[in-house]
Amino acid sequence: MNFELKTLSLASAAKTKVNTLIVLVSDTFEAGKDPLSALIAKAVQAKDFSTAAGKSLQAYSTPGIAAPKLVLVGTGHAKPQEVRSALSGAMSALKSAETEKAAVVFAGSPTPSALHAAVLAVAEGTYVYGTTFAKPKTRKLGQVWVGVASMNQALKNRFATAVAMVQGIEFAKEWANRPANHATPSMLAKAAESLVKGLPKSAGFECDILGPKEVAKLGMGSFISVAKGSAEPLRFIVLKYQGGAKSEAPTVLVGKGITFDTGGISIKPAPEMDEMKFDMGGAASVLGVFKSLTVLQPKINVIGLIPACENMPDGMAVKPGDVVTSMSGQTIEILNTDAEGRLILCDALTYAERFKPKAVIDIATLTGACVIALGAVRSGMFATEDKLAQALQSAGHEALDLCWRMPLDDEYAETLKSNFADVANVGGRAGGAITAAKFLHRFAKKYPWAHLDIAGTAWKGGAAKGATGRPVGLLLQYLLSHDAS
Repeated sequence: MNFELKTLSLASAAKTKVNTLIVLVSDTFEAGKDPLSALIAKAVQAKDFSTAAGKSLQAYSTPGIAAPKLVLVGTGHAKPQEVRSALSGAMSALKSAETEKAAVVFAGSPTPSALHAAVLAVAEGTYVYGTTFAKPKTRKLGQVWVGVASMNQALKNRFATAVAMVQGIEFAKEWANRPANHATPSMLAKAAESLVKGLPKSAGFECDILGPKEVAKLGMGSFISVAKGSAEPLRFIVLKYQGGAKSEAPTVLVGKGITFDTGGISIKPAPEMDEMKFDMGGAASVLGVFKSLTVLQPKINVIGLIPACENMPDGMAVKPGDVVTSMSGQTIEILNTDAEGRLILCDALTYAERFKPKAVIDIATLTGACVIALGAVRSGMFATEDKLAQALQSAGHEALDLCWRMPLDDEYAETLKSNFADVANVGGRAGGAITAAKFLHRFAKKYPWAHLDIAGTAWKGGAAKGATGRPVGLLLQYLLSHDAS
């Protein structure tokens, strides 16, 4: 889908030839003398339409309006969340087969954040997954003009960021939505390679793929232990982007890439196990961020690390009670093979040390406990430094991709003690998201570190089943806050 930012007054919007015209009307709307303003004013006066957030009115073949379908959408105070929520509710108007070209016009001058919210809402509301159908489905909507009454550089910059963010979010959705047999570790590695393929060396992107032999040579015994039960060979994906100075320390993103999780020998119950294809949501988000980076090419340095494998229960699978040696040299007693995400992440966190990073952020669909704690609204965020935590929370707020800081008190690590190894991979049920974070914390002592538990936010279940693309927005916004350009 192609987005284009245009200067469109209501008078010019009325003359715009598109299939569907959506007009966003806030509480501060002041009617002009054009046909569209007059229509809005009459609809408000007749109480058929209200500017309150989420209220809408549809009209067809309206005199003086070139678009055959017109949708008025109230946005209240035009705060970003109000714009996004209101516009999301109106997206059914763009899903019809006839809507190939649309315009979304603000009846006034939006803030950059409100403009950003509108782009996200249109993309989210019209997204279509179609890869594995007999006849692949595609989004009918091909062109969207986003209109503002007056243009400035801040709007242009934010629009460009929002469009690039959408591309990253949809790349993450695509790979998270694919069934596990269409998104194996090897396929995930090829997806990473596709991001840098064809780009000139001057762009600063590289992709290295490590297989079982290379991973074994590195001493990643914890990662290897998870992959032992699968016929699919593991892959360790290393993405690099150098847009800043060589002397600048990179930010490292580490994404959990369990392309399917049966639970291993500690096998999961059958209901909803199909959703375990989403267990590589962390990996998908790293791929999505790099997709956005290829578009924006900001002046920053970023490393993406993705340990990718399946967690399967065959005769070679790791068993409860087994002790493995991580890349760091620490030994781990595996009490539950369904706590496998932390076992692959810990070796990637050790590997991250070689880049001398200014910060490392891991992203993982890690614990059901985080879903219980925060639901599907906010991702759980753990951080070793207040400055890093505040930056992530601020980025999430700006990108409409929220997180919430959780504690990292040392006392939570007490339940991870083992009689047979340096650490156990699980503690008790109480505070499960926190004890999982404390396990990872052991392997992230040499740099500022944050952990995002996205088990509640990476996908939706039920009738709306599908990946959300989170937290691509949060991560990209955080990285761009360090852009030197």
